[in-house]
Amino acid sequence: MHTKQIINKQKVSDFYTPRGLHIYFKDSIKNNNVDVEEVISKVENFLPHHLTSEVEMIIVGKFDEFEEKGFNAFYDSGTIFVDSDQDDNKDMIDDLIHEFAHSLESPHGMLIYGDSKVQQEFLEKRYILHDILWKSGIKIPKSLFSNVEYNSEFDMLLYKKIGYDKLATLCDGVFLTAYAPTSLREYFAEGFTEFFLQPDSHNYIKKVCPELYKKIFQLYYEENIDNY
Repeated sequence: MHTKQIINKQKVSDFYTPRGLHIYFKDSIKNNNVDVEEVISKVENFLPHHLTSEVEMIIVGKFDEFEEKGFNAFYDSGTIFVDSDQDDNKDMIDDLIHEFAHSLESPHGMLIYGDSKVQQEFLEKRYILHDILWKSGIKIPKSLFSNVEYNSEFDMLLYKKIGYDKLATLCDGVFLTAYAPTSLREYFAEGFTEFFLQPDSHNYIKKVCPELYKKIFQLYYEENIDNY
């Protein structure tokens, strides 16, 4: 369903942020403790203006993709779609910053992925994770670890067979989060989210994911993008 169709179909309140970002409610927030205006304000405080410019609208609601693919948000063509069912403000902030990261991949893909350094770093970590899992008795074919693109089979193995709680322990010191091994794009988005939500952990990010850290640091300063 196109964005315009959603807006025409639903007559609910919305608002605009100081940066001109349109927040539209397809469905109401289920958790009364979640304050969307506060969430959006914090997101815009966390992220420099130039890193939010690709997004024109955030639509809050329930979408089939959330049920089908098991996630809480996705980015498509200038719009972030985010689940109206959120645990708390922090949960929603995390979802949104993650999707803002994805909004940057098309316009700044050459800067992020052009020299293949982030991809090489990601694959090295994937193979390390394969060995860790194998030694733990979790036998997953190594060929699945070679594909940097999103693969639903691999995603379900991590999510269902292993579980993110266990995976977080197993990949500690290799990946920043349990979701980061899912694909190259998620590796970037998770690093981006950690960079902005955990400013005190920059030294750790730099130590664990040095090439990824360099790319996010480049994005952080607009003049680096302009000169790339």
